[in-house]
Amino acid sequence: MRYAYEWHDDSGHWFRSYGNENWEFAADGRMARRHTSLNDLPITDAQRLFHWPLGPRPADHPGLSDLNL
Repeated sequence: MRYAYEWHDDSGHWFRSYGNENWEFAADGRMARRHTSLNDLPITDAQRLFHWPLGPRPADHPGLSDLNL
């Protein structure tokens, strides 16, 4: 899975976290292994790409490839 999300710390500094995860599931459906590569990039408020209220990404919002992520 490829992912990207944006968050801020308690001081209001923004970051974009992005990377890849590989998942392996057991026969009962539970996750058996998880390998991840994560990068945190400091960004300014003006560099933010995600501006919707808490919850899932709106269906009409560009995807990661569309945003060059």
